Amino acid sequence: MYSALKSAIEKFIRVTEAEWEMLAPYLTIRSLKKHENLAEQGKVSSDIGFVLEGNMRHYYTRDGEEKTTYFYFENHFVCSYISCITHQPSQLTIEALSDCKLIVFPYAKMAELMEQNMAWQKFGRLIAEYLCIGLEERMVGLLMLSPEDRYLQLLDSGKNKILERIPQHYLANYLGITPVSLSRIRNRVLKK
Repeated sequence: MYSALKSAIEKFIRVTEAEWEMLAPYLTIRSLKKHENLAEQGKVSSDIGFVLEGNMRHYYTRDGEEKTTYFYFENHFVCSYISCITHQPSQLTIEALSDCKLIVFPYAKMAELMEQNMAWQKFGRLIAEYLCIGLEERMVGLLMLSPEDRYLQLLDSGKNKILERIPQHYLANYLGITPVSLSRIRNRVLKK
């Protein structure tokens, strides 16, 4: 079961069996029911997850209004990264949109491994770079593209899981529009 995690890590670095054994004792399986949270706004988050089954969303809440910013599916790493690093309460919530199964391990253990071993240090750097690229791409899309352009970009991105598995009201929220606006945009796109 842990082989999927090892394969995902090896997309970033090669790990020897000895290096893998440094992490393996700290891996656990966690199941989340639909609408359960892996991380919760206002609470310190300390775990890194790796999704084996299901899908999740990452959102912020302000004045009771949710802003969805990311979705996670099988073979994605997931965590409230800033909360893990700073030990401060999370600014975001990560919610299961379906029943989920994850491999979970403590960020503190990963931080120790990064201090002890060059391979794990490289993994930490590369995963941080990967997250930074994703955040910048998302920010640019929200700030520089119209809602219709964001929808068209999503259609062209190959992120079919979002289009196929995410409820429409969350998809609209992710695009920064209302479900009614999403419906109008879809109709215009289909007519073109």
